[in-house]
Amino acid sequence: MRYTMTLLILILTTLSAGTVVHAAEPGLEKFITGFDYVTRKDMKIDSKELIKLLKEGKAQLIDIRFREENATWKVNPSLSIPLNELPQRLNEIDKSKIVVTACPHKDRAAIAMVYLRSKGIPARYLTDGLIGMMENLRGDNARDLVDALATHK
Repeated sequence: MRYTMTLLILILTTLSAGTVVHAAEPGLEKFITGFDYVTRKDMKIDSKELIKLLKEGKAQLIDIRFREENATWKVNPSLSIPLNELPQRLNEIDKSKIVVTACPHKDRAAIAMVYLRSKGIPARYLTDGLIGMMENLRGDNARDLVDALATHK
């Protein structure tokens, strides 16, 4: 419960970007008031399921790490949109696919997911983070993903 409250405060602080968040914020208010067990389950995805969807061409991975983090190690296949640039770059997101936000663990990914959902994009966040995804993309798994992606281009 404490983690949930801390995350909610962090999300509201991030979304407000230094301004007061008003209860009249329609997207965020709709997301919160409509939150239920189905939403709770639907907003999460683990790396094994994500890899399957990427192979099928059904998902888009959004890497929301800072530019410096992305410059040190890239995650393919992903679209790099740092969290602090997300509001200005919504048009780059392929809304015809399942949108999955990710960072090394999951804190910023959860913030990005809530923001996108408040904008009407039914995003999910990667529960085991990019580190978990990399654990699942070794050897044959990496080759299989690369081969599958090549067929979708």
